[in-house]
Amino acid sequence: MATEPDRQFTLAVIIPCYNEVDNIETLLGRVQATGLADEIIIVDDGSTDGTREVLARIADEGHEGLQVLQMARNQGKGAALRRGFAAAGADLLLIQDADLEYDPRDYPSLLQPLKEGIAPVVYGSRFLGGPRKAMYFWNMLANKGLTLLTNVLYNAILSDMMTCYKVFHRELLTDMRLRADGFDFEPELTARVLKRGIHIYEVPISYNGREWHQGKKIRAVDALPVLWTLLKYRFVD
Repeated sequence: MATEPDRQFTLAVIIPCYNEVDNIETLLGRVQATGLADEIIIVDDGSTDGTREVLARIADEGHEGLQVLQMARNQGKGAALRRGFAAAGADLLLIQDADLEYDPRDYPSLLQPLKEGIAPVVYGSRFLGGPRKAMYFWNMLANKGLTLLTNVLYNAILSDMMTCYKVFHRELLTDMRLRADGFDFEPELTARVLKRGIHIYEVPISYNGREWHQGKKIRAVDALPVLWTLLKYRFVD
């Protein structure tokens, strides 16, 4: 049987950024090194540690395809992503955290199912056997518990709902009104996609989880809005 040739798409990498002065230049270099991003959109979410000044300098250097957007104040990951999505013009949108936990060298694996027309939405899973730095047990348990609840509520078989790496066609957002401002963006997007009957394709990725003293931001309390979001969108539109 003949294999369908890869479809050609343009790619925008959307990077929400908050207080990542030690990481943002390194991350930008890694994204650029892939040679796959037609657009790189960094949205600074009201940083106060010097990240804003670093990004201003980077913007002045005139990197091709790079946009640096500034939020007037810290509003959360979801709000920063919405700002980035609105500024993107590429066919595909890929979400990239700025904290170096996720490796842009995984982009080819993430993009291949989209290029082959296998699925319109692809998630990179930390739990499908890729190399990873051991994460905190309670974080892992919370991730797996929230993913299990997602599967029960939406009749899915995901392994990592809270993953950063989510890639999808920009047109998916045309009539999708995203509202979440914080980490509840992850379940909101997932719930809306699954409620449309779209099956999410997962691929294994590498993961280098950072320590609390290195600036890891998500906390146990963030599980509560995630839980509420999953329940809310199961029963309301």
